[in-house]
Amino acid sequence: MEKPPQTEKPANAPVDLDEKDRAILRLLQDNAKITVREIAAQVHLSTTPVHERIRRLEDTGVIRQYATLLDHSKVKKGLLAICYVSLKEHNKKSGARFIKSIQQMPEIMECYIISGEFDFLLKVAVENMDAYYDFHVNQLGQMENIGHVQSTFVMGVVKQTHQLIS
Repeated sequence: MEKPPQTEKPANAPVDLDEKDRAILRLLQDNAKITVREIAAQVHLSTTPVHERIRRLEDTGVIRQYATLLDHSKVKKGLLAICYVSLKEHNKKSGARFIKSIQQMPEIMECYIISGEFDFLLKVAVENMDAYYDFHVNQLGQMENIGHVQSTFVMGVVKQTHQLIS
């Protein structure tokens, strides 16, 4: 009897995670420097299956990267701004040009395509208000196809997490 043809899952399709996978992810989210041996002890598996599970989670894109989170105020990036940006033209080519340009700006930490009055939400980190003014006028403001920019400034952080598995 022939096997039915395998259909490939889209790259962004959810990955089936069991409780051990979720436990491993919780530990890695909390401390990406934790050793495989420490994880194995906490999830009650030996190191080889833990290592294989982590490799599978990396290969399937569940784990995209490992990162070090910095305190922005201690690295001279004390001013956080949220910028809402609308474009004049809404077509694939102009959107792609905008995205390519903002990917080259180190001040922009995050960029989201959003719905509503604005097209993009940018999270910007700079040293101070003078640096933000320079960024706004001499970089963002000089880009072609910018329709409107509205900036709000972060006065304090109540909650900031990167943990998706709890």
